[in-house]
Amino acid sequence: MGSETSALKALKAEMPLGDLESLVLASEVGRGRAVGLVLVDIVNGFCTVGAGNLAPTEPNDQIATMVEEAAKLAKMFSARNWPIFALLDTHYPGKPEPPYPPHCIIGSGEERLVPALKWLEKDPNLTMRRKDCINGFVGSMEKDGSNAFSDWVKRNEIRVVLVVGICTDICVLDFVCSTLSARNIGLVPPLEDVVVYARGCATFDFPVHVARNIKGALAHPQDVLHHIGLYMAKSRGARIVHEVSFDC
Repeated sequence: MGSETSALKALKAEMPLGDLESLVLASEVGRGRAVGLVLVDIVNGFCTVGAGNLAPTEPNDQIATMVEEAAKLAKMFSARNWPIFALLDTHYPGKPEPPYPPHCIIGSGEERLVPALKWLEKDPNLTMRRKDCINGFVGSMEKDGSNAFSDWVKRNEIRVVLVVGICTDICVLDFVCSTLSARNIGLVPPLEDVVVYARGCATFDFPVHVARNIKGALAHPQDVLHHIGLYMAKSRGARIVHEVSFDC
């Protein structure tokens, strides 16, 4: 733990996120900038203790905070009939996703929204997209070349997407980077901004002292990789916020 804390301190000194802003939803909407909420992989298989190969083995504060913040935002958006887009990692038996072990197999329950968000499955404001790949933008592609996420943005005339979920440095980052690239070449009109809520994101913890005892394993220190994920998202053009509120 001490080495991770030292590494994080050094990392933040060399790769600072800078001053983080707050996102005031009423202000954005008041300026004619519709906001859509994107939930990335907030499923049992990644968030619920003991739920599967990639779930936490014990309660985890960062993941618990992410789920709590995501649930608050989902209720806020639902109450105002604002659009919500949920990406759910879902895989078929016998179809691996290297380098990861089997996870979120359809029918296992791992691929379902966490208990705090289960109510959302019946919410009319929700568009749900099951994906069988890390990158949710790619996973939203249809066989005819259209994209379910892009269509959702266009249909709801969304100019700002607020992204929360797991993992900050994997599925969240891939989705954010692809969405920004698509925005830059006009594939997701009228989207203007991609906003990542820091406390609304989390990643998993696989400390170096555990990884070194498993052949071929890569350490994944949680706080370090969470920071790197946010830093990379910001470097690609995302807005990173430390607080989200409806009013000032």
